[in-house]
Amino acid sequence: MPANEPRQSKAERREAARKEAERLAARQRSTERRNRLIIAVASVLVVALIGVAGFFIWQESQRTLLSEFEGERPAASTDSGGITFGSTLEAGTVTEDATEVQVYIDFICPVCGSYDEVNRDDIRTMLTEGEATVVFHPLNYLDQQSMGTNYSTRAANALATVSTDAPEVALDFLEALFDNQPAEGTEGLSDAEMAAIAVEVGVPQEVADTFAAGTYSEWVAVASDQAREDGVTGTPTTFLDGSRWTGDWSTPGTLLQAVRDAA
Repeated sequence: MPANEPRQSKAERREAARKEAERLAARQRSTERRNRLIIAVASVLVVALIGVAGFFIWQESQRTLLSEFEGERPAASTDSGGITFGSTLEAGTVTEDATEVQVYIDFICPVCGSYDEVNRDDIRTMLTEGEATVVFHPLNYLDQQSMGTNYSTRAANALATVSTDAPEVALDFLEALFDNQPAEGTEGLSDAEMAAIAVEVGVPQEVADTFAAGTYSEWVAVASDQAREDGVTGTPTTFLDGSRWTGDWSTPGTLLQAVRDAA
């Protein structure tokens, strides 16, 4: 304190100390508020970063072999290699909020023929009543069982063609292929024979005539590889809402009841 400055009284010193204490307390409160704000902002940023990272991890998990496939693919197909059918029975449609039934088939597989015979009516019922979206996956697993003609691929390509260019009769054509299923170990149906079957169910002749071009053959191969990636080792195989269904499909009504139970 300068020599010429009057000495503070005890009361003045007490008041000065009080004011200094208040100043320090206010400063401390300001610091604490700032720190809380920094922590809150940091927490929000961390949560946001975790959310963004989680989204990209989820997005990457949804990628399949078909996600960036640049070849010709059916208009009605999914990235998992299936062709969807909703309540209108038209290829490429889905029924919102309904159970998703994934059915993996090979058109020369005799057991798949039995599967279709047993469950055809039930599949149409679950579709028309809005209980399910059915996704058929036509595979090429048994190409080697058609004496070098690759019938599984050709039949799957034919279905893909109809699903794209005549989607309203695609399900009829799928069933007709099983109605005319060739025996395993034979050459299978020719492209012309499949075209004739397609025309009988309402496929325009100009669409049926393109079967021989094999437009979607590469897609069939990649879709079949994706099925293997998804754990499908044989046909027929059924998934309900992403989980493998191991019920007794050989008993009529069992699959339909399983779909209803899932709902």
